[in-house]
Amino acid sequence: MEQIKVLVADDEPNILEVLKLYLEQEGFSVFTATDGQEALTIEEEYLPDLLILDIMLPKRSGWEICQAVRRKVPIIFLTAKSAETDKLTGFSLGADDYITKPFSPREVMARVKAVLRRSGLIADAGARLEFPGLIIDQAAQAIQSGEENVQLSPKEFELLVFLARHAKMAFSRDQLLTNVWGYDFDGADRTVDATIKRLRHKIDNPEYSYIHTVWGVGYKFEVSAK
Repeated sequence: MEQIKVLVADDEPNILEVLKLYLEQEGFSVFTATDGQEALTIEEEYLPDLLILDIMLPKRSGWEICQAVRRKVPIIFLTAKSAETDKLTGFSLGADDYITKPFSPREVMARVKAVLRRSGLIADAGARLEFPGLIIDQAAQAIQSGEENVQLSPKEFELLVFLARHAKMAFSRDQLLTNVWGYDFDGADRTVDATIKRLRHKIDNPEYSYIHTVWGVGYKFEVSAK
């Protein structure tokens, strides 16, 4: 299988060195750039499968690169800018995730793999999750609850998979936003609650319920007979 190509653009050499090391250890082919113009040249010549871009790059910013890329490619912004408006700008330009400095390289690797899974570029080792009355087929993006095939939105599907892969663990709304939405914003609690409500309505069946409120904490996935 052809290696997945990742472009990392940052003007801090130590960040490039660390991320290149971790990415190569995971089997990725890695290109690096120290300014925005170099990054765009590499993107146009080698067509990497994923871009990790610092926003405040010399010559051309990460936002400019994101706007200049003429094909659909997953993009993760890696930056010291953590203001809500900056995050919303990044997502409005089509970014798939947003990681603020300082960061853990392991966190970045987890985010990279999550973005690549969502983009269909890598398969999930646990592609099929089975519970009493519920089958989650990640490869086919299909849900069967009881005898019914269930249609979920992409974000509902991603939320269900995250909770199901961490069954019986309770997560706060902030943790769900970070791991599923990738960012925080005003009205975040309402967004999580509304998505959970829709998800429960769609996947619960006459025999079992699956997503439960943990008072004072948030939500968890656990199979409960009715």
